[in-house]
Amino acid sequence: MSVAVDLSQLADTLAAYPWGYLVSVGEHGRAHSLAVPTDYRDGSLHLVGGRSSRANVEARPEVTMVFPHPLPGQYSLILDGVAAVHGESVVFTPSHAILHRPAIAG
Repeated sequence: MSVAVDLSQLADTLAAYPWGYLVSVGEHGRAHSLAVPTDYRDGSLHLVGGRSSRANVEARPEVTMVFPHPLPGQYSLILDGVAAVHGESVVFTPSHAILHRPAIAG
């Protein structure tokens, strides 16, 4: 089950999620995950990207971010959007957000 999150409420929602994963796609279609702290400013998430993450984002900017809730059994936050590389940094601008319940009881 998923619950839509209005992007105007995203800052408040993200307050419960101290870190998440940037999920990009490599040149051969394999997912690449990078764990990053939550840094939400001016409607975008800002993170330091490694070499692979930056290359993936430059080639395929549509990415996903997944924020597992720190407490078991709580909803995870999933964001879809577009990322851009700025030097060593990646700036992710979400276009869609949902809260997704865990498949297992916690």
